[in-house]
Amino acid sequence: MKLMFLGTAGYHPSNRRQTSCVFLPDLGIAFDAGTGFFRVRDYLRASTLDVYLTHAHLDHCVGLTFLYNVLVGGPAEAVVHGAADKLASIREHLFHPDLFPAMPPISWQPLDGPRQLPDGGQLRYWPQAHPGGSLGYRIDWPGGRSFALVTDTRAAADASYLEQVRGVDVLIHECNFRDEQADLAALTGHSCETAVAELARRAGVGKLVLTHVDPIADEATFPDLGRLRRIFPETVLAHDFFELDL
Repeated sequence: MKLMFLGTAGYHPSNRRQTSCVFLPDLGIAFDAGTGFFRVRDYLRASTLDVYLTHAHLDHCVGLTFLYNVLVGGPAEAVVHGAADKLASIREHLFHPDLFPAMPPISWQPLDGPRQLPDGGQLRYWPQAHPGGSLGYRIDWPGGRSFALVTDTRAAADASYLEQVRGVDVLIHECNFRDEQADLAALTGHSCETAVAELARRAGVGKLVLTHVDPIADEATFPDLGRLRRIFPETVLAHDFFELDL
């Protein structure tokens, strides 16, 4: 099964990166709908499209306004899942008539517990510390395959979600700031690089994939993969169109 990264920047897009969207083409499942969400149309292999939102900040949900084009030649509607209060905010504000002319074909589904996926996988989620709140996600499939997505929260070796991600084959984790930007990370509710690697090591994951990076960072020096791999050797930096086999 392919896992695709259609947007890997945080805050705003850059010339190289759109904002957050991780996609399972064969299942028709997207995690977040940032500016990279428009690319879903070119890779969707399923007859359905489900979007699981981590939260309602614009760099993670503005792509829902692209759905009229995303759905061309595909499903009749998208099912958007997330915390009930965040879905209500998106409906009221992002799709206010003053901002967007007509609601796209969306079925809104507030999360109310674990979800069983059509291929037998089980999706779980948990709340995370972030201004306004966010959700982390994990899918476990029969046979032992698993991955987790953690974005828009502060990593730490003893993070509250450590047990939620323990032992996953692939941990996708935001890495928005350098260590020396810890004050800004605390203010905005994001993670610094060393803490992410230390969390992956303590959680015993198979591979750490860094995403949601600062769009104005010099990618020649950030993140410092050499240093992070000394903490956790199986660390890679995602880029737009990066693919993994699960």
